[in-house]
Amino acid sequence: MTDKLMILPSNDANKIRLVKIPEDYEEHEVYRAATGAIARIEDNLPDYEWEDLMEELEDMGFEEVSFILGPEV
Repeated sequence: MTDKLMILPSNDANKIRLVKIPEDYEEHEVYRAATGAIARIEDNLPDYEWEDLMEELEDMGFEEVSFILGPEV
């Protein structure tokens, strides 16, 4: 089975993240789940760090994936 992945984009290339989507999420649910997690963290921790957001996403079953960002095309 192939893993489904989602890019969490950012204007800052150093803040772009790649996460593995939990198997129990349908594709149409993933965007809403991730934006909901981001909104909860932003509301509760205005000065949040990536680790805070990733902890929330991990609780939901997401996993961070290492990647190499190539050059702009």
